[in-house]
Amino acid sequence: MTSKRSVIVIGGGISGLAAAWQLRGRAEVTVLESEARVGGKLRTGTLAGVAVDEGAESLMALRPEAVDLAEAVGLGRALADPAPAPVTVWTRGALRPMPAGHVLGIPSDPEALAGTGLLSEQGLARLREEPSLPASPVTEDVAISTYLAERIGREAVDRLVEPLLGGVYAGSTDHLSLRSAMPGVAGIAGRGQPLLAALHGRPRPKGSFVRGVEGGTGRLPLAVARACGARILTGTTVRALERTASGGWRVQAATADGPLLLSADAVILAVPAFAAAALLGPHAPAAHSELSAIPYASTAVVTMAFARDRAGLGGLPSGNGFLVPPVDGHTVKAATFLSNKWGWQANAAPELFLLRASIGRNGEEHLLDRPDRHLVRTALNDLHRAVGAIGEPVAARVTRWDRGLPQYTVGHATRLARIRHDVAGLPGLEVCGAAYEGVGIAACVATGLAAAERVLDRAGVPG
Repeated sequence: MTSKRSVIVIGGGISGLAAAWQLRGRAEVTVLESEARVGGKLRTGTLAGVAVDEGAESLMALRPEAVDLAEAVGLGRALADPAPAPVTVWTRGALRPMPAGHVLGIPSDPEALAGTGLLSEQGLARLREEPSLPASPVTEDVAISTYLAERIGREAVDRLVEPLLGGVYAGSTDHLSLRSAMPGVAGIAGRGQPLLAALHGRPRPKGSFVRGVEGGTGRLPLAVARACGARILTGTTVRALERTASGGWRVQAATADGPLLLSADAVILAVPAFAAAALLGPHAPAAHSELSAIPYASTAVVTMAFARDRAGLGGLPSGNGFLVPPVDGHTVKAATFLSNKWGWQANAAPELFLLRASIGRNGEEHLLDRPDRHLVRTALNDLHRAVGAIGEPVAARVTRWDRGLPQYTVGHATRLARIRHDVAGLPGLEVCGAAYEGVGIAACVATGLAAAERVLDRAGVPG
């Protein structure tokens, strides 16, 4: 080739920025972002003068993509491990730590649950039966609860698995796909193995499962944006895509200064499924249909700061936070004690205690219709019931994520295959983001890197 390919990346979240990073030096890249800032759901603000993450507050460390990218763009020294603490569940009126050795709430050793109060005697007895139950290969995708309730009992699903998956997907095990949301467990099911024995034999990863970024994970997309060398246009909303006579793509966008028309050899759609569906409608009807069918959950994050010298009668909580099973009927689905979990936040404001609570699961959008002050009071009431009277916050903020988390419902993998097949018929067009192969930061980065490589491979650009 005598000149570099030109690529337009639509969407300035971490997936799109990862794609731009992967294309650096091998293509002329323009990133179009509808918001006034890049980063998508990685956003760091301030509360009471302290940096706080308003979206995701950690990177998955069990897979390398996000950590490697952070190191590559100069944030290696800012990566931080959380304080060691067990996963804790607020259930049956108490905070109950989960024993080590579980996989997304599935215990590999039922005896480790004895005396924890996490399960009733009946629930624990049902769990102990799992190794002796017949196991036939599960050949089709099913809801997580459909498979797990038969293996470990409904109580274990409701009180152990549901709170952990709710924290990841804001969804329900009655609807989430076993194959897409728990692929490792799906592999065991597909082989027709007893579940707990297979989990018990797995090697346990060493080190922290997650890592944070000193100063907030919102630093990551900003660092990638600076390092990738792309032209980045914020406040630019893409309205339509057109094929050009030369086989490239023309992008119609709207800005504060009026319409914008750009052309490129290739386009990468790094936007939510519903936004990608709207743009692909005239070009890939099957992809449009499948993308439109991906549901999304809306959530809110309530971040609060408490003065340590004015802590309530219960004092300030210990541990890193807790998860909440929906079956217990509380509004808050999780809480993170930021000043305990992250040393950098405790050091930034030693006089304050920072925490955040998450509200909203798929199907609970009505909870988010309340004003901010009501969500703060609701979260505070649940916190008081969970950890005791910790007093009133000196500052609070509500961050709402409307349609923030895609739901990997039953059949998601098949849906994804249809999307990929239809998009493959459009030379110079790729998709990436949280709607496809994982909602975590590392998974999103991986989809962006892969989309960039596919664009270059199809154009014959060497690595």
